[in-house]
Amino acid sequence: MDKQAFRRARRTAAVLAGALVVAACGSAQSGTAAAPGASAATRTLTDAAGRTVNVPAAPHAVVALSEPTLDAALALGIQPVGTTAGRGQNGVATYLAAKAEKAQVVATVAEPDLEKLATLRPDLILLDETVGAKRVLDKLQAIAPTVLTAKLNADWRTAFTVTADALGKSSQAQTWLTDFDASVASAKTKLGANAGATVSVIRWQNGAPSVVGKGVGHVGSTLSALGLGRPADQQGASSGHSEPVSLEKLDTIDGDWMFFGTLGDKTVGQQAYEEAAKVPNFTELGAAKKGHVVVVEGSAWNSAGGPLAAQTVLDDITRALAG
Repeated sequence: MDKQAFRRARRTAAVLAGALVVAACGSAQSGTAAAPGASAATRTLTDAAGRTVNVPAAPHAVVALSEPTLDAALALGIQPVGTTAGRGQNGVATYLAAKAEKAQVVATVAEPDLEKLATLRPDLILLDETVGAKRVLDKLQAIAPTVLTAKLNADWRTAFTVTADALGKSSQAQTWLTDFDASVASAKTKLGANAGATVSVIRWQNGAPSVVGKGVGHVGSTLSALGLGRPADQQGASSGHSEPVSLEKLDTIDGDWMFFGTLGDKTVGQQAYEEAAKVPNFTELGAAKKGHVVVVEGSAWNSAGGPLAAQTVLDDITRALAG
């Protein structure tokens, strides 16, 4: 280990040691430090890892270390003090950036910065298996009560309800889901000639397409609830977050409609679409020839999911197919 790496490791160890000292002096009931202004009351829940965790009854300083937990917290009116950078982005996922403007980025999808995180003095840390922080649950728990809300590829609605429970917002989450389901049902009645249409969902990256939104995530489940189909190669569960498609097999991504984006915002998606249009045969796809390629806020469609991402997907589909 070089001297710089050694110093970083020593600083991290010192921060964690400090967190443990504070925790020992904090609430005996929770076993962790309480953030300024936090209630001393706690309650117990079992998280997705089967761990029993004592969480604050009314958390005041929440750190959300994954896109789904950040998304869920914001949907429930909670403003986290710390969070993760979006997938493939330097800051918060662009579809959440405006709502999460007060949250300090203290992690990437790959790993958290434990030193930065500890300085926020959180009273609750939320994450799921979509991020590398899942490997350091013990170190996170030394800083504050830590809840793993969902396993990898879990249904987004289940992940949302577990996150809501940890935040003490279960009834609000149920209301949100009821309203969302009503919006889906309403949109489905307005599809008209597009009822049952085949919908392709593509992320453009490094000059080629990748299939996203397969399975029961926030994209796939919303499309299914609307009665919309997928191309043959976009059916079933995904082997990963995205599945690259060879340019030689470009015809396999065609559909009646195509929702097209990147890991960034709609402006970056439009630039990617202009690049794709120069690829041989792309403009010969049926969706392109009919003007049915819809450039979207890709950070929402390509995120790990959550209620606000699902709402964005529903809104985009409704504007395109039911408008």
